[in-house]
Amino acid sequence: MIISKTDTILFTGDSITDAGRRRPVGEDAKDWLGKGYVKDIASMMMAWEPEHQRRIQNTGIAGNTVLDLHQRWQEDVLDLHPDWLSVMVGINDCSRSFHRPLVTEGLVSPDTYRVTLRELVATTRASLKGMVLMTPFYLNSSFQDPLRSALQKYAEAIRELAEEYDCVLVDTQAVFDKALQHVHASRLSDDSIHPKPAGHMILAKAWLNAVDFQWQPSVEG
Repeated sequence: MIISKTDTILFTGDSITDAGRRRPVGEDAKDWLGKGYVKDIASMMMAWEPEHQRRIQNTGIAGNTVLDLHQRWQEDVLDLHPDWLSVMVGINDCSRSFHRPLVTEGLVSPDTYRVTLRELVATTRASLKGMVLMTPFYLNSSFQDPLRSALQKYAEAIRELAEEYDCVLVDTQAVFDKALQHVHASRLSDDSIHPKPAGHMILAKAWLNAVDFQWQPSVEG
């Protein structure tokens, strides 16, 4: 695994990361990390590597766009001094133009999304051991769905930034698309945005695979 067993890992983003976590900072205790993929990642680390001393934190906030993340970056990211930072944001940036088409306040275009996120990554990456960027996703298997189609521009920005700044990429849409070949989207989400427990577990497994988590114990001797 590319993350040391004593590193601090901070997760931030929107409601998918928030998942009911404790304020002001969710920590690895009880349900303080929330009930989503961040908790699942911490749980699997503990189950497979009980000797690890990693500190897991969560500052995701439901409803956030990249502009909201920009406003709280100092307090909810930089001031916490993580070794590793994982970011997933974008579904609210894209979906609001579909769900609230007459409300123009708070809309975030793909260009604004890309520029804002690049600023955050560029000003933070050098201070970290590593950064994980997760693409936004939409749990609908139809490639003709207009929201899913529009979301690809936001996901492409993530892919570009991950390559440009040497970040670990988690292509969540690709991972979910594999699952959707076998199960209906309703098994993973009620609204195509917020995962059910199995959906969060898929995210957690994809994240751990991306950072080269060792699912098999090393052979000694």
